[in-house]
Amino acid sequence: MAKTKSAEKRARQAQKRTLRNKSLKSALRTAIRKFNETLAKGTREEAAATLKKALIAIDKAVTKGILHKNTAARKKSRLARQFNRQAG
Repeated sequence: MAKTKSAEKRARQAQKRTLRNKSLKSALRTAIRKFNETLAKGTREEAAATLKKALIAIDKAVTKGILHKNTAARKKSRLARQFNRQAG
């Protein structure tokens, strides 16, 4: 356990951040999963809409510090490539 007041505060802050990060990561994964499901059995318009939501979720994760910007770029590129392959 933490011995000093500052260490106790740091532990509390880390706990808060962990919960927030977990929530945002979960939302990100859900957005990507919904895109993949829509791509598999939905229309092109539905897939385009869910792709847009997934890309927004990825960008949000970068601004919140959940993902590195290069990781986000790679994920976005792969999702767009999947969409274009399926559509075209």
